[in-house]
Amino acid sequence: MRRSLQIAFFAALPLLAAGTIQAAELDLNISNKAANAQVNIIPNSRKFDAGLGYIYRESSTHIINADFHARGQTAIGNLPTTVGVGIQASTFDEDGLDGTGLGLGGTAHIKFPAVPGLGFKAAAHYAPSITSFGDIDRFVRFDSRVTYRIIQNADIYAGYRIVRTKVENAGSETLDENVHLGFTLQF
Repeated sequence: MRRSLQIAFFAALPLLAAGTIQAAELDLNISNKAANAQVNIIPNSRKFDAGLGYIYRESSTHIINADFHARGQTAIGNLPTTVGVGIQASTFDEDGLDGTGLGLGGTAHIKFPAVPGLGFKAAAHYAPSITSFGDIDRFVRFDSRVTYRIIQNADIYAGYRIVRTKVENAGSETLDENVHLGFTLQF
């Protein structure tokens, strides 16, 4: 887990450089076999976000991620959307298999004004072999969820997540795949 500490240190640098923080998010979700926690900060400029996350899977799988995304508002199909484009550094340890990947990707959170509070959020990040280290040649993470804002600073959601990697000189390995329930709190 030494590599995990290195990633956490480098992920903390943007958080320290962010200056005054306007908002923070705490995201927690669970499935039958996995638990995930993520903390994101959004500085006063609201032009980027940075975060740290951790997934624990019952089979002794530990995945740590650090995110940094440019952030902005747009519209997709005339629906208000918050979009993030950036990087996600991930490191994992699973029964003698470990690796680190620096993935490019992004997020999109679409709101549906016809049904106040309803939204759809998706995130995808891909680390090819050039940015994958340790026992792996590739690292991929995809998250999606249907969200509902129950109060001004809290969303509940049902989601799906898959985290896969290609092991050097072997096949693909699914580190985590599940349907989960969770909530996001905004501060």
